[in-house]
Formats: sequence, C-alpha cells, structure tokens
Amino acid sequence: MSRIFTYKSAALLAVLLLAGAVQSNAQETSTTSGAVFVMTNSNTGNKILQFVRNPNGSLFQVGETPTGGNGTGGTTDPLGSQHSLLLTQDSRFLLAVNSASGTISSFAVFGAFLIPTDVQSTGGAFPNAIAQSGNLVYVLNASGNSQVTGFNMENGHLVRIPNATGYLTTGLSGGSSLTFSADGKVLLVSERTTGKIDSFAVNADGTLGAATVTSYPGIFDFTTSPTNGLLVTVGGPNISSTSVADDAALTTVDSTPIFAGACWVVVTPKGFVYASTGGASIIDGYSLSTAGVLTAIGTGEAALVPGATILDLAISSNGLFLYSLNSGNGTVGGWTINQGTGVLTAIAGAALPASNAGYNGIAVY
Repeated sequence: MSRIFTYKSAALLAVLLLAGAVQSNAQETSTTSGAVFVMTNSNTGNKILQFVRNPNGSLFQVGETPTGGNGTGGTTDPLGSQHSLLLTQDSRFLLAVNSASGTISSFAVFGAFLIPTDVQSTGGAFPNAIAQSGNLVYVLNASGNSQVTGFNMENGHLVRIPNATGYLTTGLSGGSSLTFSADGKVLLVSERTTGKIDSFAVNADGTLGAATVTSYPGIFDFTTSPTNGLLVTVGGPNISSTSVADDAALTTVDSTPIFAGACWVVVTPKGFVYASTGGASIIDGYSLSTAGVLTAIGTGEAALVPGATILDLAISSNGLFLYSLNSGNGTVGGWTINQGTGVLTAIAGAALPASNAGYNGIAVY
C-alpha cells in the first residue's frame, strides 16, 4: 500500500515540476491554455506525444508517454479510422487504442502531462476507434468478427460490461468511426467497406439493442454536432447532416456535394464544419445552421497544405483552433478559426519525429 502511495505521489510531483518547467520555457507566454496529444502507433511500443497549447494556438512539445501496448506501425493511415485517440468530454482522461495488442489504455490528464491509469483487452481484434459518453466507453474492433465492446469507466479505470457487444454487418465491413448521439442514447458505427451505418440503441445498463442498418454509400467518418445534436457525415462526394432518433433511426436533414472528397470531420461549438481530404491535402469548410443546413465557407476550400497528407482533425475545447495530423510531412498543422466567418488562418504547428512511422490519432483540449 505504501509503495502505491509513493509511486502516485512521485508521479504527481513529477507532473507539477515538469509543468513549471514548461511554463518557464514556452516562448510565447508564461501560462498555457490547453494541450495537444498525438499517438505514434509504433509497433515496438506505442506512445503518446504531448504538446502544450499556448493561448495563441502555438505548440510546445513537453514529452512522451508509453501506452503499455503496441500499435501497428506502417506508414500512411494504417488504422483507417477517426478517434483512435480520444479525450473524454470533460478532458480529464485520455483513451488510446493499441491495435496490435488488442488493448485500450487510459491516462489521467494534468495539463499536457499524462499518468497511466489502466490497460484493458478490447475483447476483439484490431481496435481502431473509441467513443465515450458519461461513464460509458465503447471500442470498435475492426477485424475478426468486427464488433464494438462496452466498458464502464470510473476514475480512469475501465471495467468490461457483461454482454455489451454489438456486431457489424460482416466481418469485413471496414469499421472506421464510432460515436454516440448527443444524448448518449444511440451508438453509431460507420462501415466504410460496405457503405453502411450501424445504429445501436443503448440500454440503461450500457448494453446495446439490435442494430439498425442504414445505407450511406462512401461513408468514412462522422461526428455529432455540439450545436444541434445532428450527425455530420463525410465520405465519397457528399457531406450530410442527419438526425438520430431514440430508436436509432436515421433521417437525412441536408446533403450537399463536398468541395473535395473527405474522410475525417469535426464540428466547432459555433457550428463550423471542417473535413480533411487525405492525399489531396485540402481541408473543406462549411457552416452548419441550427436547422442542419450546410453552406460552404467561400468556395469550400478552407485550407490547402501541399504535401501534408492530412489525416485526423481535432478542435480545441474553446473552439478557437483547428489541428491536423499530417502524415505526408510529419507535422501537426494548426489554424485559428474566425468565430464569425469560420475562415482559417494558419499558425505555427509542430514537427513530429519519424514522419513515416504510421502515426494515427490526435486529441486536443
């Protein structure tokens, strides 16, 4: 018991000392306002890279933390998913998949620093995406039987929920994204290979009802809008907004051709939508009205970063900054978001070591 207390106390003391060092070394300011985390997905020991986010959006790397498992390695987008790295809604904990190990890791968040709290089996093969609502966490296992598995999370510790498993339509469905509806009553899974969305009503005990399957050709990723609770989907030629009923039925509200075909999508608290196009290195920009209507910001091209190969996107919790994981040039890209128009202005990002190491996952608060 005394050893556990000593370890935790020493870890917390190290965090406080490191935080003080970061504040004294950051060039722009003596205070920080958030953090950015990036997952290496290394097959010889997965790690989380940690960056202080300064008030002007610039980044300052402060360290790295092992996840306790292995990623897949590879080069460009080996996990083929969004939210392989996820901050909880209150930003108190960070969750990461170890796809080669079949595990999920959790960390307590202290500024830009992390303290490991748990590593658990995901109950399946090739976990590549995570969703969280309250104390409920689900992990997408994209290989093998292709299923989602549920956990209760308390103080960073994950406990498997008995019988909390939902299966995708086939074992080769290409599961790529996972999210809860705004009220947490429905869990949604995208199948990029079959072009479907599986919607599971969530029971009071955290288990799932039978899947409602909706055809969405070209679907890759989706996210729940904080402004109106609609599901915003991208994939193929369109970007769409969709309502999610308590019985897991989906109804398209608006759909429009996207400027450039996109795979990853995020929505700000102001209702600005940004979607990244991978190899084309373009970020599409749209505004989402309260009624769910999507309107292009300018031409629809919000940013162009030649050679970036833009993968996952993330929005700061204050809605002021957009960040991207750029596989092609081994960087984290950054932009300020005009709160009136949604126009993006590039800011200094950060370089990543070994740009071809198969990075996947970015999380920001």
